[in-house]
Amino acid sequence: MSSAPALAQQIGDIARAAGDAILAIYHSDFAVETKADASPLTAADLAAQQVIMTGLAALDPVLPVLSEEAKTLAWSERQHWSRYWLVDPLDGTREFVKRNGEFTVNIALIDDHQTVLGVVLAPVTGELYIAAQGQGAWLQTQVGGEWQRIRARPLAQPPVMAGSRSHGSLQDSMLNALLGPDHQLVPLGSSLKFCLIARGAADVYLRLGLTSEWDTAAAQCVLQEAGGAVLDLQGRPFSYNRGESLLNPEFIAVGDPGVDWAGRLRVATQS
Repeated sequence: MSSAPALAQQIGDIARAAGDAILAIYHSDFAVETKADASPLTAADLAAQQVIMTGLAALDPVLPVLSEEAKTLAWSERQHWSRYWLVDPLDGTREFVKRNGEFTVNIALIDDHQTVLGVVLAPVTGELYIAAQGQGAWLQTQVGGEWQRIRARPLAQPPVMAGSRSHGSLQDSMLNALLGPDHQLVPLGSSLKFCLIARGAADVYLRLGLTSEWDTAAAQCVLQEAGGAVLDLQGRPFSYNRGESLLNPEFIAVGDPGVDWAGRLRVATQS
């Protein structure tokens, strides 16, 4: 397909509007609250949430929305959903609070447990990633700019790992087993790590520890449509709305699915 998917572009416009609301607060003297799970919450999270909910309701008032900043709906209701929006209005609130720019707006469309449309906006840089199932992954570097098709690359030597600035000894030992001791690290916040792989600037993102479904769905779609994959540590593909818990299993995001990651993971988890 030679042009960026139309629905994803529409969702991208909603993400850009949410990004504008975030930046208005980012450039002010904002306050930080603490949620029940001890994670930070700012007015920017709530402002972006409102913009996105209004935008999605105008597009399709019937389709349900599951969002980090909305009241979590009971599994008894969610288990009947086959198609819904999955939203993180501000992924990387800690990065937002640090004012390092490494935060995103994430909007995904889930259909039959699979992510079929993904939009990831980096408000500070203006980079907007969009993807739709079977229609490729695309990058717009600024408002009104041209859409560029992006693709993941074959595993580089030495491999480049996108990840946290501080990971523990367990992750270091797993990465050495997966990639060899010569791998390079590019530290980056939020779902931008997936996008770096999708655009062919990194190879792997290993996540040990907790994430939620809204943290990964949009960027997973971008990476998959760029030719990559997101796998649990048994090498199985990710799915969504799996059950009562909205927590993801630990995972690896890769740009080159032709590598035997399942085999490498077996060795890495046993070492």
